[in-house]
Amino acid sequence: MADPYSTLGVARGATEKDIKSAYRKLAKELHPDRNSDNPKAAERFSDVTKAYDLLSDKDKRARFDRGEIDMNGDPTSPFGYGRGGSGGGGFRGGDPRGGMGGGGMHTEDVDLSDLFEGIFGGGRSSGMGGGMGGAGMGGGRRRGPATKGANVQYRLAVTLPDLANLETQRITLADGKTIDLKLPAGAEDGTQMRLSGKGEAGPGGHGDAIVTIVEKPHPIFRRDDDAVRIDLPVTLDEAVNGAKVKVPTVEGPVMLTIAPGSSSGRVLRLKGRGFTRKAGGRGDQLVTLVIDLPENDPDLKARLDGWQDSRSVRAKLGV
Repeated sequence: MADPYSTLGVARGATEKDIKSAYRKLAKELHPDRNSDNPKAAERFSDVTKAYDLLSDKDKRARFDRGEIDMNGDPTSPFGYGRGGSGGGGFRGGDPRGGMGGGGMHTEDVDLSDLFEGIFGGGRSSGMGGGMGGAGMGGGRRRGPATKGANVQYRLAVTLPDLANLETQRITLADGKTIDLKLPAGAEDGTQMRLSGKGEAGPGGHGDAIVTIVEKPHPIFRRDDDAVRIDLPVTLDEAVNGAKVKVPTVEGPVMLTIAPGSSSGRVLRLKGRGFTRKAGGRGDQLVTLVIDLPENDPDLKARLDGWQDSRSVRAKLGV
């Protein structure tokens, strides 16, 4: 993955809203479900998700901007030394007695044979490994922390109502065990959850499981930021005379009042029936009325015979 800012196509000073907007646009464009025949799109989707995961985390973003971690969230300083440590994170000119000079790191602090073995794959009995092991390195060996096992990636398909209501989801891991996951506030397509210690085994312990949420398309509901939208068919008499009708919501049907004289396209709002926000609270459900006329109804034609609406309903369009 390149620089996360470049990956999302945003400037370094981009706001959280800019980053979120850029991610949503790219995630929809590159989503694997829309690019089943394009493996490169799946790779880019993964990179875009990683970039968003880093930049949407204020702490990680600040550390990346300071150069403390790389695009994958790993420390950038070699051998685990911080940027502010003595020696400035690199080796300085040494003196013939083995000291690093200038208050820097001494050779007794690091067993260089481990370094060469890691680079060249040589054993301690080989020429370079053996020489380094017995050349006055200050005694005891100091090894870095044992490596953890690899992380394991999972995709979890979640329905739109379940995302809106933060319904607990069940996932089966590679080892056959099932886990119930509680969705976080603000969960959406591309949100990642980390399950500590549920990855592959390694010398330093198990890696993690990374679960990426995939929002399943819904036949009647659609997402609009933190709102849920739905088109509601109504009859001509309901629109003209007004009515109380049932409308589906992500929490089940509710009664909705339609005012007399409501036009097709009018939007009604149901408070608190949308998605749960990361900062708390819920969005709304937006209901768009769509007048559904019967086709070739003789009774309706008879009732309207001789009547004509004389208004200039397209005047605002300039026609």
